[in-house]
Amino acid sequence: QVQLVEFGGGLVQAGDSLRLSCVASGRTGSIFQMGWFRQTPERGREFVASIRWRDDSPNSADYADSVKGRFIISKDVAKNTVFLQMNSLNPEDTADYLCAVNVGLGSYDYWGQGTQVTVSS
Repeated sequence: QVQLVEFGGGLVQAGDSLRLSCVASGRTGSIFQMGWFRQTPERGREFVASIRWRDDSPNSADYADSVKGRFIISKDVAKNTVFLQMNSLNPEDTADYLCAVNVGLGSYDYWGQGTQVTVSS
């Protein structure tokens, strides 16, 4: 099992930036891909970004169209940590942000508890 804990959420104003962190523990050797998702009552859960854990190719990161050009996903494999740099935030980015682990056998297998991001207009 992999345990995930997110950090960095908070209340910001439109146009501001936040950097989220997610630290993995447990059986981290099984990680194939890590992703960020966000969840709201209105839209449910939606994909934000993902990155291959042991692949350093430039195209190993993927982004949802809604965040492309504003958000950047990055990793520190040695520290079992994935980051999400969020720039130019707008109220539509308000959500509970969760990180997740894909062990390479299909859908995401492990999920963090989430960290709330609220963007005021």
